[in-house]
Amino acid sequence: MSIRFSKLAVLAVLSSAVAITTGCATKRATSEVVVAPLGIPGGQTGYNGAVIVDNTSTVVTDADNLQAVVYFAFDSSEITAQAANVLNQHASLLRSNPTAGVVIAGHTDERGSREYNMALGERRAQAARDYLAAQGVAVNNIRIISYGEERPAAAGTTEAAYAQNRRAELSY
Repeated sequence: MSIRFSKLAVLAVLSSAVAITTGCATKRATSEVVVAPLGIPGGQTGYNGAVIVDNTSTVVTDADNLQAVVYFAFDSSEITAQAANVLNQHASLLRSNPTAGVVIAGHTDERGSREYNMALGERRAQAARDYLAAQGVAVNNIRIISYGEERPAAAGTTEAAYAQNRRAELSY
């Protein structure tokens, strides 16, 4: 009886080993994250993934006259002097319209993993938000989002294309 039990135990162990190794062979090498919206914002008929702010037509018109993009160096979220000049104009507009809101979207070039680029895009949007807040803009009126590498401004793998994609965009 103990020989029969030993054979069954060995067979069970071998069967488990085969099942485990076969199951592991089908695992994906990458991870995917699916984010579903909880609802459709502001009476839209469809959800396009955009963050929405509600401003007066005067604010939108005034914002249309401003440069809406600030650029960053490779692997950086540091506000440059040129970016500060652009953000100062937005700070002035937002301070003079205290109920106005702005969305800052952070972007990256395609180099790096998806996770890294999403984090870098967020750091860029946060840097722009923090700069505006330091200029007296109410933080509650600033929303940020990161698109990482998902929405490139320029196609291609040249340094010129990469430079156009390393940005934060302000929209009203």
